[in-house]
Amino acid sequence: MLNDRQLRLLLDNLTSAVLVLDENLSIYYLNSAAEDLVATSSARALGQPLAEVVRESQAADQALRNALATGEKYTVRRALWILHNLEECTVDYSVTPLSDLGLLLLEVQSMDRLLRIAREDALLAAQETTRNLVRGMAHEVKNPLGGIRGAAQLLQRELKDVEMGVQPDEGLAEYTQIIIEEADRLRNLVDRMLGSRKPLTLQPVNVHSITERVAQLIEAECDGAMIIRRDYDPSIPDIPADSEQLIQAVLNIVRNAMQAIDESIGLAKGCITVRTRVQRQFTIGRRQCPLVCRIDIVDNGPGIPEDIRERIFYPMISGRAEGSGLGLSISQHIINQHRGLIKCESQPGQTEFQIYLPLLTE
Repeated sequence: MLNDRQLRLLLDNLTSAVLVLDENLSIYYLNSAAEDLVATSSARALGQPLAEVVRESQAADQALRNALATGEKYTVRRALWILHNLEECTVDYSVTPLSDLGLLLLEVQSMDRLLRIAREDALLAAQETTRNLVRGMAHEVKNPLGGIRGAAQLLQRELKDVEMGVQPDEGLAEYTQIIIEEADRLRNLVDRMLGSRKPLTLQPVNVHSITERVAQLIEAECDGAMIIRRDYDPSIPDIPADSEQLIQAVLNIVRNAMQAIDESIGLAKGCITVRTRVQRQFTIGRRQCPLVCRIDIVDNGPGIPEDIRERIFYPMISGRAEGSGLGLSISQHIINQHRGLIKCESQPGQTEFQIYLPLLTE
C-alpha cells in the first residue's frame, strides 16, 4: 500500500491538474499541475474558497454543490476560468464526489494550447487554400499581360518607323506608352501576389542585423519624424535564416505600422518598438521548440479594425484604403518557410506582432 507521502508524490507527477474541494468548496488539495494552472502555490491556496482562486459562474458553483449533495459525477467541456490574477484559461474538467470523505475531486485539463494549435492549423490550411486560389488567378491574369505588352511595343515601333510621308499622331505613341506602363504595373502586382518562389538560403544570422536594417530603412522613409525604439536582448544566438527574405518579412510589418500611424495620428506622435527576447519550450504548430527567438513589433497606431483581425494574414485583406493586402500574407509565408510563427494582438492605441523563430530544433 502506498503511504500518504507516496500518494502525494504520485499526484504531483501527473500532467493533469487535480484539485480537491471540501464541503464548503474551499481548496483542500492541489497537485503541482494544478498550481501551474491556477498560478498559485498550495501554501497560498489551501483553505481558500475556490472562488478566491478561480471563478467560472454561479451556475458552476451550484453544480458543484449539487454534486456534493447527490454524489453524481459530471464533466464540463471548454469552461472559461478567470484566475485570481484576472488571466483567462479554457479548461475541460470532471467532477467526482468522494461522498465518504465529504470531498469533491476535480480533474482538469487546460485546453488553451490545444485550441491554439487547432486555430493555427485551421488558419494555415485556409491560407494555403487562399494562396493556391490567388496563384491560379494570378497566372490567368499574367498570361495575357505579356501579349498586351508585346503588341503595344510592336505598335510603338511601327509608329516610329512610318516612312510613308504621313507623320503619325504623337498621341498614339503616348497611348502605347500607357499600355506598356499599365501592363508593367499589373505584372508587378501579380508577381507580388505570387510571392517569392526562390528557395531559402539558410545561414547563421544575427537577428539584430535584421531588425537594425529594417529600423534604418523605416527611419529613412519617414525622415526621422517618428520614434523607433530598440529593446534588444544581446544574448540571443544566431538564428538559421535567409537574411534577405527575413528582412522583407519584418519590413512589411513595420512599414504597415508606420503607414497606419501616418494616416491616423501623424508620424510626429507615432512610436514603434522593436523588441527581441528568447523564449523556452514554445509550441509552433505541433512542434515543441526548446528555444525560440521572439521579435515583438509594437506600435501606438489606431489598431486593426475588429472585423478583419482574424483575417489580416489572408491575401487582399487590408485595413487601409490604399493598402494592397499582400504585405502580411507575404510576411507570414516567409516566416512559415523559416518554420516560425506570427501572432498578432491589437486594440486602439496598441498593436503588437510577435514573430517566433526556432533557435534549436528537436
